Amino acid sequence: MNIALLGYGKMGQLVEKIAKERGHDCPVIIDKKTDTIDYSKFDVAINFSTPETAFDLISGCIQNGVAVISGTTGWLENYPKIVSLCEQENGSFLYASNFSLGVNLFFALNEHLSRLMSQTGQYQPSIKEIHHIHKVDAPSGTAISLGEPIIRDFDLVNFSDSPKEKHLHIKSERQGEVPGTHTVSYGNEVDQIQITHEAYNRNGFALGAVIAAEWILDKKGVFSMKDVLSL
Repeated sequence: MNIALLGYGKMGQLVEKIAKERGHDCPVIIDKKTDTIDYSKFDVAINFSTPETAFDLISGCIQNGVAVISGTTGWLENYPKIVSLCEQENGSFLYASNFSLGVNLFFALNEHLSRLMSQTGQYQPSIKEIHHIHKVDAPSGTAISLGEPIIRDFDLVNFSDSPKEKHLHIKSERQGEVPGTHTVSYGNEVDQIQITHEAYNRNGFALGAVIAAEWILDKKGVFSMKDVLSL
């Protein structure tokens, strides 16, 4: 399979390494804004570009019949437009805030626990996420994904970076080169329940993106990692 790398930072370079280890080629690497992409050279694109360039890069691939796997966060106000474009063009698109297989299993566990905890009416939820100092967006896309079912189940209004009534508190910390640690807590005056996912390196993120690219190749539609993992 020929894979285009849209964005060639640390994640793009790691995706290239793992893709080649799995027998794929990466003939197209887009690291800067460009209008000259030869879409005939690749079967699928993996996007870890910047929030500023993501929409245009994804749109171009879909309009040219190329499936796209995207892990860029910070551009999601345009996500509905991509979904509409994908439907219009009968394209293939998969977005995930985190491609780690472990994190996506963690998402499923989080959804189940959120339903259970909300039914008690006794616990206050919160999230803490820790990432490396180079990460631009806060809270992380993973933290937001974890928070969405909690907001729904607890009938909250939105996220907040500090404790606030009817809001889900997400505390974001940036430390050294931490790949990513996410903790969901439910607490009250008598006890606390926590679930945590801690990434030891970025390999799991890149591997999941390549597995998603392998999975989507012969499919049409808008997907998530739930589809890849049959969750």
